[in-house]
Amino acid sequence: MIVRTFYNPLVEETKYFVNKAANKQYIVADNFEANKIQPTIQENQSASKGILAKAFNIKPIEILSPEDPDFSIIIPKIGANSKVVPNVDTSDEKIYLDVLNRGVAQAAGTAYPGEGGHIFLFAHSTDYFWNVTTYNAIFYLLYKLEKNDEVDLFYKGQRYVYKVIGSEVVDPSQVQYLTRKTNREFLTLQTCWPLGTTLKRLLIFAVRVSE
Repeated sequence: MIVRTFYNPLVEETKYFVNKAANKQYIVADNFEANKIQPTIQENQSASKGILAKAFNIKPIEILSPEDPDFSIIIPKIGANSKVVPNVDTSDEKIYLDVLNRGVAQAAGTAYPGEGGHIFLFAHSTDYFWNVTTYNAIFYLLYKLEKNDEVDLFYKGQRYVYKVIGSEVVDPSQVQYLTRKTNREFLTLQTCWPLGTTLKRLLIFAVRVSE
């Protein structure tokens, strides 16, 4: 049970550590830009590879193009890239657990990118901690995010950029964050905390970068 619970977090931690040691960089590309910048990056990759990157056959630069330009999230620092399922009922466990098997969920009743309101996205939630590995691991490394780190949302073919402004660990019963009032476009990302458990919730807060 211990191995099952902490296997995925350990894999994600190891991957992050190796990529960071190899100075790997993730570049966010709009869906239509990926083919334009790929050749230039490929030309420079062989020259820029360090010893560790060569040893583990790590690409020093990787392009992250949205999985679904209709609604996706990309977090360059941790290499996260996932489709977002919109309008998910947070009060119906059967519905949201099914969604979280596949990706990230947008809480029903919260805003969409570009609307100027509060957007609430969540992932890696589960009914019991020993089932954590059956859910999407896209948010396992959210705790690595620091102030001014970038989060990108793609919605209806348009890219929206946000900068992290803070974080907080709360009890699962503290659901008031879902109905946050804001006078600017505000993004909240939620996952379970500590890794591999369902004891608390980690919230990451970000605001949209002015165009």
